[in-house]
Amino acid sequence: MNDYYAILGVDRDANADEIKKAYRRLALQYHPDKNPGDKAAEEKFKQINEAYAVLSDPEKRANYDRYGTATPGGLGGAGSGNFGDIFDLFEQVFGFRSPGAAGRAPRGEDLEAAIELELVEVLHGVEKELEYERMVICESCNGQGGKRQACRICGGRGALEQVQRTFFGNMVAQVPCTACRGRGYTLSETCPTCKGQGRVRRSEKIKVNMPPGIDENQLLRVTGMGNLGPGGPGDLYVRTHIRPHPHLQREGANLVYSLKLGLAQAALGARVQIPGLEGELELSVPPGTHDGEVFELEGQGLPYPGSRNRGKLQVVTQIAVPQHLSKKARELLRQYAHEVGEEVAPEGLWDKVKRVFRG
Repeated sequence: MNDYYAILGVDRDANADEIKKAYRRLALQYHPDKNPGDKAAEEKFKQINEAYAVLSDPEKRANYDRYGTATPGGLGGAGSGNFGDIFDLFEQVFGFRSPGAAGRAPRGEDLEAAIELELVEVLHGVEKELEYERMVICESCNGQGGKRQACRICGGRGALEQVQRTFFGNMVAQVPCTACRGRGYTLSETCPTCKGQGRVRRSEKIKVNMPPGIDENQLLRVTGMGNLGPGGPGDLYVRTHIRPHPHLQREGANLVYSLKLGLAQAALGARVQIPGLEGELELSVPPGTHDGEVFELEGQGLPYPGSRNRGKLQVVTQIAVPQHLSKKARELLRQYAHEVGEEVAPEGLWDKVKRVFRG
């Protein structure tokens, strides 16, 4: 016969906490997941579970101390004791959770809602009001769903014991009661307001702080503002959408503006007005500016998240070629071309080409 005290490495007068501590330490040490392919560790793990199943139960421990077996006239061991602590340990080791465990009621579902922002609101941050719908406790039945009565199948526990055969031996697990779906009660009368759900949908209005520099599609969590559930409320996740600006494009903390320049402005230089988020800005364009040149205005972009520093406003030049010229403008351009040595089409050439194609 196995000596359960020796297996757990405790004295015969060890208290319940000492037995539990010894069991947890040894079970973690010899668990098959930590000792793959080790038959000796597997056998040791079985003995540890068998010993704890007996010594953790006061009645079975007393029988074992008196008769050498947990059940006088029969066999003691795993499969007949209190396995609450075993399931707690399995949850720590590899995520196993007893379905009917008390105090683990599910919380409400998380929700997602969207808020739209103007680009200027991203600059300073803003408090926005958000209206959305969520599930809350039904006030008509105070969340009961109706008139409750204890489930006749599980006796109000919400769970049934089930013996499961594993390579560790027989184990007693708790499974949700199918009659009451694990709730421990059934409804003799259904609440007409919530139809027995205990929750109703309600519109909510809350204010959400949008920090400066917030980005497109960023999620902000508002704790406890999701759906209400038996284990408490879920969270609300607010997704941001930034409306397009009529003139500026966003690239992280930087802003980009496309500046159209005429031929004379690009060649001779100019002072132009640039639209910024806080008003117009003046930019000096030097003579001889090429198409695609970039001028940077420091500190005129958006804030970096969590910082007071701002990005740049990048001005990208686009040289605009005039499509329609007056007679005087054409003459001046021909004079310019002659002066700098550029060859241009003779006067009236394109009119002749158009007539040819027209037939």
